[in-house]
Amino acid sequence: MPLYEYECASCKLIFELLKSFGCADEGICCPRCNRSARRKLSVFASFSKDSGGQTSRVAGNGSGCSSCSSSNCSTCGS
Repeated sequence: MPLYEYECASCKLIFELLKSFGCADEGICCPRCNRSARRKLSVFASFSKDSGGQTSRVAGNGSGCSSCSSSNCSTCGS
């Protein structure tokens, strides 16, 4: 079950809920003030550590991304 991030329209509390995909946008109430909350666009980062302990950002699988038209993420650094 996916974890979704929500923000209260009234008190601006940001919180997470486990919801099934089909129910992600159903009426969600803020746990603090019990008013309406909306699902946020969540972002994430992925990192990898090499054998020497150096940490680097993982750029993706090389299939392109929405930020550019390249077919290889090493081109744009995303």
